[in-house]
Amino acid sequence: MYTTRAVRHVQAPPQAVYRLLTDPDAVAAWRVPAGMAARVHVFDAREGGSFRVSLTYDDPAGAGKSGGRTDTYRGHFVRLVPGALVVEVFAFETGDEALGSTMTMTTTLTAADGGTDVEIRHEGVPDAIPPRDNERGTRMALDNLARLAESRWPPAPE
Repeated sequence: MYTTRAVRHVQAPPQAVYRLLTDPDAVAAWRVPAGMAARVHVFDAREGGSFRVSLTYDDPAGAGKSGGRTDTYRGHFVRLVPGALVVEVFAFETGDEALGSTMTMTTTLTAADGGTDVEIRHEGVPDAIPPRDNERGTRMALDNLARLAESRWPPAPE
């Protein structure tokens, strides 16, 4: 198992970014790499609350971790600090022991330069998932988050 970390600056306030981390419709829009579609089945954004999300490859040849073209994961929220922190623990729904270990994802929001620095740290990522794939998917998701946040909360005119 390994750990990855990705950081992206978002031109929106921390509270606004936090709302996008804890809203199921927003999560379906941003927490999905290019070439996939998201479906949020369950999303109870409170400490101890559960979630279940499926990501399905657009390409019929895409091989999902949960069978077919789909990666489905489920977990729960460990810690929520409005405007500052989201800690989630989750695992893929899979029969493959090499992919089924529990991971922790910590998203930290820090006010910076009139916006928010967003850091996503994945811990316990199974070795069966190439680090490059995990990092690329996380960066795509952060780019999506930035686009969504910045379209909703454009910077104030100077």
